[in-house]
Amino acid sequence: MKTAQQPYNAVTRFFHWAIFILLLVEFPIAWTMPDVRRDTLPNGLIAWHIFFGTLILAAMLLRVLWRVSRKAPPELPMPKWQAVAARLTHGLLYLGFIVLPLLGWANASSRGWDVKLLGFIPLPALSPKGSAFGHELGDVHQAVAIGLLVLIGLHVLATAYHEILLRDGTMRRMLVSWKR
Repeated sequence: MKTAQQPYNAVTRFFHWAIFILLLVEFPIAWTMPDVRRDTLPNGLIAWHIFFGTLILAAMLLRVLWRVSRKAPPELPMPKWQAVAARLTHGLLYLGFIVLPLLGWANASSRGWDVKLLGFIPLPALSPKGSAFGHELGDVHQAVAIGLLVLIGLHVLATAYHEILLRDGTMRRMLVSWKR
């Protein structure tokens, strides 16, 4: 195996695909849950949205800790603009999947809703109950979510370009290898 095609380690791959699966659940919940209004209670799909949002935040924080403690495999050879675009996109994805749940958490706190990790570990409020700023963060939360969907689309398209057209092994680096 060439050094440039060195795969990501198993923990990095686990975090990547675990977050992907959580997002496959979270985004449809977000799109189908009822609109949050002044008198809305955190029941049903809203409760599930909060549950998965805290899981995504926890997984992303663990992923960041893992990433800063481990060296990534060497980048594949590519034009400088592509390398810069890849680093920028990945950085924005990491940032977004931390900021997005924090915005939702602050919005939930401003509504007086309890936010719990795994559904039972209470987390502190990020904004006071009744906070107008906390309520406004709900709109920012929605805008960031849409921006992240666009970034995910770019990430998938770039991966497809590298894998299908360039055939440089980009996607295989993040897939489980069954070979020994």
